Amino acid sequence: MAWGVEMRARASAGWLGLVLVLFFLPAASFAGVLADDRADMLFHRYEGGGVTIQGPSLLVRKKIAEKYALTANYYQDMVTSASIDVEVSGASEYKEERTQWSLGAEYLRGKTTYSVNYTDSKENDYQAATTTFGISQDLFGDLTTITMGFSRGNDIVRRRDPSTNQIDPTFKEPTDRWSYRVGVSQILTKSLITTLQLEVITDEGFLNNPYRSYRYVNPTDDRLFALAREIYPRTRTSNAVAVNARYFLPYRAAIHGGYRFFTDTWGIGANTFELGYTHPWREWTFDVGYRYYSQSNADFYADLFDRPNQQNFLARDKELSTFKSQALSIGATYDFLPNGWRFLKKGTLNLFYDRIQFDYDDFRDARFAQLPTTDPNFHPAGTEPLYSFGANVIQMFVSVWF
Repeated sequence: MAWGVEMRARASAGWLGLVLVLFFLPAASFAGVLADDRADMLFHRYEGGGVTIQGPSLLVRKKIAEKYALTANYYQDMVTSASIDVEVSGASEYKEERTQWSLGAEYLRGKTTYSVNYTDSKENDYQAATTTFGISQDLFGDLTTITMGFSRGNDIVRRRDPSTNQIDPTFKEPTDRWSYRVGVSQILTKSLITTLQLEVITDEGFLNNPYRSYRYVNPTDDRLFALAREIYPRTRTSNAVAVNARYFLPYRAAIHGGYRFFTDTWGIGANTFELGYTHPWREWTFDVGYRYYSQSNADFYADLFDRPNQQNFLARDKELSTFKSQALSIGATYDFLPNGWRFLKKGTLNLFYDRIQFDYDDFRDARFAQLPTTDPNFHPAGTEPLYSFGANVIQMFVSVWF
């Protein structure tokens, strides 16, 4: 019963972002030079909304003859979930584990960097394999960098029988994913760098959670509700554009900000704003940031339907609802090997903490309608309090350059 996808993504976002930055940074910003050899070991933990996700990760990067680079990453999630979706469905808390590994390679030729990456992710009822290709070119005296990328994913969706806790042999659905990216990085002044990124993603196949249900008014008592399995479209195309800038201050600090706009064929529109500040002090570097996200709901989403099979597609996934989130992040990096040691050139200890608040505008806490009708906290279906929750994300990792 995997499928805490949105939670897992939030818990892993920081580290996966780091992995992607380490892999693509040479291509995205410094295409004429491959990044130095390094190794990173991380522990991450996400806790919020009845879900706990934690696990380790290890990343190693090695250059060969200054023209080639290899990257390997191992990543693990251990999930314990008693989320609101699990509670409303009547299921008990469950535990699961996801393991992921990836291999990447880069080739530098003049001002052009070519990259390829393969990622394999497995859990008991979901398998995903993704291949990514990228190319980067420096122009105009290295002031401009153009990047292009393509990813192809092949996923297999399975489902466990809740009565036996075994994989249902009759259910096996494929999902294909294509992603196309193009970006431009421009050094405008000696202190200001800006980037513009465009991305188009097309998904086809089984795109919903095989365990999640939508709810509708109980035909025998309109104060209550009944459940039925969600039905999604089998195709989805999304588009995103992002603009980011980083300005370096005279005292070695930097401020950065960005905006991202997202839209898809399901009717969702989303906006993301980010602002951050980085300040070095002796062997320390401190970071603080704020992120605001808002989105509108999908066309076929509803918190409570009037009847079963009310329309062709029906969903009650809160990640398809109208909601907002705010995140405050703080972090510190300590350089414990400023002068190197033996074969190590540098080493850092890193600790980052994010506090995220999610507030839903049209997703209600259906647990109040499942209470006995005589309970003073009982709310008829459709009148329950709107759902919200907070989450904590901690990332601790060690990085060494060699």
